[in-house]
Amino acid sequence: MGIGRRHRASPAAAPVLLALLLAATGCESTPDARPAPGAAAPKSAARVCAAPAAGPATAPAGAVTVDPAVTGDLAVKTRNSPPRTTFWLRPGTHTLPADRFAQVVPKEGNSYLGAPGAVLDGRRTNQYAFGGAAPDVTIRHLTVQGFVAPHDEGVVNHDSADGWVIEHATIQHNSGAGLMAGARQRVRANCLRANGQYGMNAYKAGGTITGLVVEGNEITGNNTDDWERRRPGCGCTGGVKFWAVDGADVRGNWVHDNRGAGLWADTNNNDFRIEGNVLESNDGAALIYETSYNAVIRANTIRRNNWVEGRRYADRGDTFPFGTVYVSESGGEPRIRARTDRIEIHRNVLENNWSGITLWENADRFCNSPANTSSGHCTLLVEDTARCAQPAIAGPPLYDDCRWKTQRVDVHGNRFVLDKSVVHCTVKCDRMAVLANYGTYPDWSPYQGERVAEAITREQDNRFFDNDYVGPWTFVAHDPSRMLDPGQWQGTPYQQDAGSTFRARDGG
Repeated sequence: MGIGRRHRASPAAAPVLLALLLAATGCESTPDARPAPGAAAPKSAARVCAAPAAGPATAPAGAVTVDPAVTGDLAVKTRNSPPRTTFWLRPGTHTLPADRFAQVVPKEGNSYLGAPGAVLDGRRTNQYAFGGAAPDVTIRHLTVQGFVAPHDEGVVNHDSADGWVIEHATIQHNSGAGLMAGARQRVRANCLRANGQYGMNAYKAGGTITGLVVEGNEITGNNTDDWERRRPGCGCTGGVKFWAVDGADVRGNWVHDNRGAGLWADTNNNDFRIEGNVLESNDGAALIYETSYNAVIRANTIRRNNWVEGRRYADRGDTFPFGTVYVSESGGEPRIRARTDRIEIHRNVLENNWSGITLWENADRFCNSPANTSSGHCTLLVEDTARCAQPAIAGPPLYDDCRWKTQRVDVHGNRFVLDKSVVHCTVKCDRMAVLANYGTYPDWSPYQGERVAEAITREQDNRFFDNDYVGPWTFVAHDPSRMLDPGQWQGTPYQQDAGSTFRARDGG
């Protein structure tokens, strides 16, 4: 896939859920150190890894029993049984033959249930655990570990088949992604832990994933292979990565201590609801929504994220405001069908992260531009990338439609708390931003100069309002050089954060 990351910059609410989140976190900052990985989950988050739900201790009626003492028993019995068979894996460590392609290939409607203590172990030999195109497969109460999927590939549902249900599973210590996703997939109450690249890679080769549910999972410690170091700028790491997903509900998850971003939607995703999650202590941003459309991000608790990556960029002199919630070339688009026609970021609590929310647009990133890191992809409004060329791109409708636009973004009703003594920073960790770079490339681009910076700041209906700020926040508008205090941010010409409150004392 190789879809790259970021930029380089130059000159309906859920009140009950929100109440639970606020009760779990407290509204005030506490000057403590960053929690170690494995710290206790907030009351509102999924606690899965420490105490996974146990599977059935005896085989359900009609189930085929799988013996851990027989190497490859699971794959053989799957092959020899009809569709819609239920398999019960006895306690113990189950293995596959010593062939890297000896994965289990389910048939339509198969179910795999693990007894307490049932483990499917790839022994660092097998690449995949479960693959094939069969739909409507269920995997419950099973630990899957020790598989060595290649980069950008996954261990469970390797081929992104549709309609799978993965529940109460522990998928850990694998290379690549713990699991892939298909359409109508349900991923509930799982522990996705310490996988080499992602906990889950929601990507389907040659297609779009629809109707994805990711609910009540603990997603922690992923990207153990540190792919951004191995392939700088690859944009290929984190807790969960979403690619071309049309319709996703991501709710009630505890996403923490991942190397890289917590949740990252990248390239032509649409219609996301990200709500009621606890996103904390991820090395990079808690949430990136990039070159995508139409989302509701609400009632999440977001704290202590971006300390590693934000500090790294600051220490090397990068002036870009790397946000903990980072909206990059993404916005509301009424022409694309979804449950909303905006990006609405509201009723979240952001506490002691490295910076806050950044709305960004790269003026050089558009369809058919060599600077488009989503290589070969165009917006959802233009099917033929080749149309985005001179002279047509200079006029309507292509001038607008060939560019992923950060537009129609509402940021309201959120609480932002910053205590620099907790974050251990003095500068560059205190910023909220709406900005673009100056367009320079390629030479035929119609977006050169300040056009995009002016548009994102004043013309594309991006609004902050009715927020509560506690701590020494600063603001960036138009381009990285324009640093503003709250009064300038609220004043002409920016007129942001009407109805918001500012308490400038350091801390909460």
